[in-house]
Amino acid sequence: MCTVTFIPVKGKYYLTSSRDEKHWRKQAVAPKEYVHNNLTLIYPKDGDAGGTWIAMKDNGDAAVLLNGAFKKHTSKPPYRKSRGLVFLDIFGAAAPVKHFTKLNLKNIEPFTLILLIDSCLYECRWDGIKKYGKQLQNNKAHIWSSVTLYDEEVVQRREAWFAKWLHANTTPTQHDIINFHRFGGDGDTNNDLRMNREGIVYTVSITGIELGNEKSIMTYLDLKNDQTFTKQTAIISSYSVA
Repeated sequence: MCTVTFIPVKGKYYLTSSRDEKHWRKQAVAPKEYVHNNLTLIYPKDGDAGGTWIAMKDNGDAAVLLNGAFKKHTSKPPYRKSRGLVFLDIFGAAAPVKHFTKLNLKNIEPFTLILLIDSCLYECRWDGIKKYGKQLQNNKAHIWSSVTLYDEEVVQRREAWFAKWLHANTTPTQHDIINFHRFGGDGDTNNDLRMNREGIVYTVSITGIELGNEKSIMTYLDLKNDQTFTKQTAIISSYSVA
């Protein structure tokens, strides 16, 4: 839940996440369909708490979660609920942005939530005390790196890699974007997009969502077992991209 990119490309949106995790965390379950509030969601399931970090709906919406808000915090468990389950509470609601503003987040660990709802892009943050929300431009590319693992200098380096890659790849496909998440960086294994810090914390998977007018496709790369899974759903309600 540590590196996320959003890229609009000629009538499609791409939302992609690299998940960096501690080596003792359980294996995630590959993406499946689940029903929340009469809406079908597709997501990989966390093996420990049963939540998720990325999901898409059959109405064309999508969302992704990162650990931390604006700066690195000191984790103080036990927390009332895992962030992955809070993610499902919010994204599984009929109006996710409104639900975020109303939801009680007391004793929930800080997080950043990126929501693509009805073709609008939102950034929602919880710093452990206060909520912050804003709408972002959906016609521009964005990158986020989890502040729990990457300091400001590294975040800026990653933004520079992303900008350089976008300049060379003006109309990327999902395959191209996933390859950026796999190989982007400068050879520093501690901070490359596919990172590995002495086998203690490392990138365990990459999940890409491709959103179009007629269907959504999720591609899930299990890097630990070198397996790829794909799930797709037809868009069942009106949804259009710029």
